[in-house]
Amino acid sequence: MSRKTVFSSAGLPEHLGAYEGLHRITYNSSDLIGGEQIQKEQWISSLTSGYARLRADPAIGRSFEGELRIVRASDVSVGTIHGTVKSISRTTEDIAAQSTNNVVLLLNAGHSPLSVDQAGRSVDLSPGASVLVEQSAPSIIRVSDGQCGLIAVQTDRERVRQRYAGFEDRLMTVVSSSMMINALLRAYVGVLADEKEAESQLTMQFVADHIADLIAATASIATPVTAHDNADARGLRAVRTQAILTKIRGGFTDPEISAQGIAKELGLSARYVQDLLQETGISFSERVLELRLQRAHKMLSQRHNDAMRVSEIALINGFSDVSYFNRCFRRRFGYTPSSAR
Repeated sequence: MSRKTVFSSAGLPEHLGAYEGLHRITYNSSDLIGGEQIQKEQWISSLTSGYARLRADPAIGRSFEGELRIVRASDVSVGTIHGTVKSISRTTEDIAAQSTNNVVLLLNAGHSPLSVDQAGRSVDLSPGASVLVEQSAPSIIRVSDGQCGLIAVQTDRERVRQRYAGFEDRLMTVVSSSMMINALLRAYVGVLADEKEAESQLTMQFVADHIADLIAATASIATPVTAHDNADARGLRAVRTQAILTKIRGGFTDPEISAQGIAKELGLSARYVQDLLQETGISFSERVLELRLQRAHKMLSQRHNDAMRVSEIALINGFSDVSYFNRCFRRRFGYTPSSAR
């Protein structure tokens, strides 16, 4: 059976994910105790601190209304926000407190245009249009008239990748309101969020797959497949590849450097970072090792470093194991580090 919960406290129950079935959570400012100002403060505070790790700014000079609905089944979740809200943001602090490997499909379910900013890019969503974004990267949604209507559907990126491998090239690409897939998504979310709709155990087994299918289908038609679009996609991949290479060049001496860490800094997935580097012909680990060896070789050959031990130079260049450094150096250059001096 489904559950409806109206909260006036902060945070979702920690056991939520363990429940086998459909969760329906409604958080409406009008259900809170106190006058409008107190209701507004409580609603916004709880939204930030626990419900969705989002920051909402109320519209100025208007009576406040806010309703958040969360529907969760298996490892997917659906959220809707309606109310007098002028912006919704997710900061690095929010991500640190609650980060996943999910991708999120945003759909403008209101009557006014809104804009979405993420990773240095900005797109405009007309009513009924949608866009795919990263859950693990800061973002901000601005509502033109302060009357927000938003649907957010998210699931693990690997579920989407299994259905459409190229979805990450479609991030921050608008899907027009005229596309049928947006209407299908909206209708499906409407059924899930309807408290009067009964659930069956058999039906719930397929919800996660349905959501992943809808996200993948939306991403696959984010732009027409034309030479111009392919060039744009290649251009985006090239920009991201250069950003990754810059991060590697700036941090290869750090023993803790990793594809996962760089991916998090750039708001990408570790798998995507690895895939982009593979396209260059050199993997992440191979590239880091080569940069370390080249810098160590240069330092060993410089006379002003003669007083430094080989082990010190190895450590400075990110090698925590001197024996490993010696083996790699000899394999790369054909002689020992000491012979390079």
